[in-house]
Amino acid sequence: MAIFLGSIADDYTGASDLANTLTKNGLRTVQTVGIPDPSLALPDVDAVVVSLKIRSVPASDAVTAAASAERWLRQRGAGHVLYKICSTFDSTDAGNIGPVTEALSEAAGGGVVLVTPAFPETGRTVYLGHLFVGGQPLNESPLKDHPLNPMHDANLVRVLTRQSRNAVGLVDLTTIGAGPGAVKARLDDLRMAGCTAVIADAIFERDLETLGEVALETPVSTGASGLGLGLARALVRSGRISSGGATTTDAIRPVGGLSAIVAGSCSKATLRQLDIAERSMPVLRLDPERLLAGPDEIAAAISWAGDRISAGPVAIAASAAPETVSRLQSLYGREASGHAIETATSIITAELVERGVRRLVVAGGETSGAAVDRLAIPAFLIGPEIAPGVPVLRTVGNAQGDMLLALKSGNFGGEDFFTAALAMMR
Repeated sequence: MAIFLGSIADDYTGASDLANTLTKNGLRTVQTVGIPDPSLALPDVDAVVVSLKIRSVPASDAVTAAASAERWLRQRGAGHVLYKICSTFDSTDAGNIGPVTEALSEAAGGGVVLVTPAFPETGRTVYLGHLFVGGQPLNESPLKDHPLNPMHDANLVRVLTRQSRNAVGLVDLTTIGAGPGAVKARLDDLRMAGCTAVIADAIFERDLETLGEVALETPVSTGASGLGLGLARALVRSGRISSGGATTTDAIRPVGGLSAIVAGSCSKATLRQLDIAERSMPVLRLDPERLLAGPDEIAAAISWAGDRISAGPVAIAASAAPETVSRLQSLYGREASGHAIETATSIITAELVERGVRRLVVAGGETSGAAVDRLAIPAFLIGPEIAPGVPVLRTVGNAQGDMLLALKSGNFGGEDFFTAALAMMR
């Protein structure tokens, strides 16, 4: 299998978001969970998105995992590798965006890496290096309160500088509006000034197209799915892609079985989506503190679902308001509380699948990663889009047989997302 574009995603929901964007913009795409076993037969595609779970791990571990994925992608022909990050730039002063970006750049021979989390379709824009969410600076938006990586600084040059060894520059909107030639000249100047990474402004899709054209001529870029859009369109314009894009028909063949929703995200959007879902299905809201105390809450949730799931979909949620999450983190520690909830929701997910669930929606990046890992799903075909950034996924090569999934970042989707997702899965 030879591919044109490779990507390393720092979590699983972000990976499916990117795979969805690449598919929509003309690339046959498959999403793998980690580096696939050599025995796994992947379809003939233009792009591969390798899903990792490295957003919140120690920076050294993230660098090691990303470097292995980069080597695997290069061995399969990828001329360009995109390090896919969250569109809210979720990270801490220790990383992991800066360390991974610098490591991938070094592995590819050095140079300046374009970096942008902009994705106007989902309300993420960058102006003068500052990240805006729906017109609000990131640090004033509801998305600032990520439970593991809260973001209280909208100045991305400043954020990335704190976690990088080398200088970080800026390509502003005026330069980008002047076209690819102006951007390349600016990058040359910044490289001479000692910059390894460069934050790029982007407000409109045309800005992403310009950035994609420039980035495609370099070995590495870092960004959200918006930059993937630019790269995909640049590849199609180059004439190197002759497939005419991916078909989603095979990805949504009916699988039957039962259906369920598992939510671990504490975002405002997910909490509202659970309220709406409760109008049409049973919803069990777990007590996060009892989850941390022991296995009784898990056993009770499995029993509750077992009594109801044959009659229709059920939802089980470990989601909680930000103030509740903060209190638990202060009592048990941020990492310990997050890990306990991820483990609990993944156990519940696996038990639901054991009881016949074949259509599954999981909300929350860490929750999705833990669930997919426990189910040992090796790869996904990309189906139609449920909501911006969230496609239907069909499993490839997993022991449980064919399943349809949706892995939703906490902030994605409209109020009726859960019912809409299940309606697309048959």
